[in-house]
Amino acid sequence: MRVKGTNVTRIRRKKMIKLAKGYRGQRHINFKVAKQQVWKSYLYAYRDRKNVKRDYRKLWIARINAASRMNGISYSQLMHGFKVAGIDLNRKMLAELAVSDFATFSKLAETAKKQVSAPTRKAATLDTDIKIERIEKGAAK
Repeated sequence: MRVKGTNVTRIRRKKMIKLAKGYRGQRHINFKVAKQQVWKSYLYAYRDRKNVKRDYRKLWIARINAASRMNGISYSQLMHGFKVAGIDLNRKMLAELAVSDFATFSKLAETAKKQVSAPTRKAATLDTDIKIERIEKGAAK
């Protein structure tokens, strides 16, 4: 005997059609097309949630770079100066300071400038008094 999926199938299809509400043409009427479009929409939503974060980070970096160049230092040197000085401000807050409170940002930029221009320590590998001795295979016992 053939079983017709009445209630379960209709409920499942209506759920998908409801998700496709507002789509144009057959995409909000026909179950098969609606299902394909809803799945594609889920993929777009997932992808674009990541892209929004990426775009905001680009915007913050552009604002920080513009403000730092007004203070006579490049973005990369500014961020390096912050790291050396131990200033832990994220890019979102730095961009907000650059836009709304330029005087504070200028003071931070001056601190970073001092840290970048300060003399750095010599690396340990540049010392000339390091001696490397070769150990023979049999002599280690």
